[in-house]
Amino acid sequence: MAGTTPRSPLAPDHFPELPVIGGVRFAAAEAGVKYKNRLDVMLAVLDPGSAVAGVFTTSATRSANVLDCQAKLGGDSDAGAAILVNSGNSNAFTGRAGEGSVAAICDAVAAETGLPVERVFTASTGVIGERLPHDRITAKVAELAASLSEDQAQVAAQAIMTTDTFPKGASAEVACPGGPVKIAGFAKGSGMIAPDMATMLVYIFTDAKIAQADLQAVLSTLNARTFNCITVDSDTSTSDSLMLGATGASGVTVTPETTAFVDALEAVMTDLAHQVVRDGEGATKFVTVNVTGAASDADARTHAMSIANSPLVKTAIAGEDPNWGRIVMAVGKSGAAADRDLLSIRFGDVLVAEKGWVAETYREEDGAAQMTQPEITISVDIGLGAGAATVWTCDLTHGYITINADYRS
Repeated sequence: MAGTTPRSPLAPDHFPELPVIGGVRFAAAEAGVKYKNRLDVMLAVLDPGSAVAGVFTTSATRSANVLDCQAKLGGDSDAGAAILVNSGNSNAFTGRAGEGSVAAICDAVAAETGLPVERVFTASTGVIGERLPHDRITAKVAELAASLSEDQAQVAAQAIMTTDTFPKGASAEVACPGGPVKIAGFAKGSGMIAPDMATMLVYIFTDAKIAQADLQAVLSTLNARTFNCITVDSDTSTSDSLMLGATGASGVTVTPETTAFVDALEAVMTDLAHQVVRDGEGATKFVTVNVTGAASDADARTHAMSIANSPLVKTAIAGEDPNWGRIVMAVGKSGAAADRDLLSIRFGDVLVAEKGWVAETYREEDGAAQMTQPEITISVDIGLGAGAATVWTCDLTHGYITINADYRS
């Protein structure tokens, strides 16, 4: 469905020029998994000695691909690694057939790349509940392997899109104590976005050298502050996968204590997470929700997600209505500790409400002016403690309904 809807008004002007990451090559092809004449399968191959980490959906109905990846992760390996992703079909809720599709694809990739099957990771995204025509994918593996190139990250990003209106990429180059390190990644995601791990499909690569256990620890920590802080529609996918590969090609060793590397990786992850929200199905507003003064950070996150996921809040934003009463409602229903008479609410820098009532200085036209902006910040202070959290979301428009009502047609 990529390209069937107009490009998001919140999209960046162009796909960024990603630096070449030594030790990883990409390819993409048209396999016709669901749609004709579009890229829908990508392959990434990492050199021997690469470390691979990942986080995945906690959905109880996660796909066969996710289960296979989870079983394979862990430990360092002298072998390289491969990641194959298809769009158009999620291979979820397909029973034994789904497991067979994963095995067939992994076997085909292993045979063409010379990698052990235990180092082949897959992901599928698209419609749930339909058998994956994996023969269309395996028929393209030789072509993919033959066309691998270091500078094909953008076409790989295009191949994993579903309802996305633009491919998403981000990168960083950072000076670490041992020398320069590069990071580059791409993501897909537009709907069914309420991560409970990472989000959608995200693939990030670095030429840093780092032990697998350290790479996993860094990824899990940063995931909690980036991808796990976005929501488009409150629905957690069966296929969410975030994988991070470190090739070591730079020769620069990093650890979880290498602040420059960790900060740069967080910046890349945050950028990609924000792009997913900016491409939220039907979105016209990018919304930051800041909650402070909660009894704990966990309570702050609960309040923030309640606000960000509220259909009433999101439709008010779409209609540019500064309806602060809906913010009060969302805080009250969240289940986290709150006191009506201690709440304060701001839209941007406009104080809207405080001490359980509308602020004396508030003017409706000031609140309405904030709502007309393409980027909106909602700040709520709970007044109970030092807990704080920030999450990112978008508005809910008629476009979301249109896209999802027609999704399988």
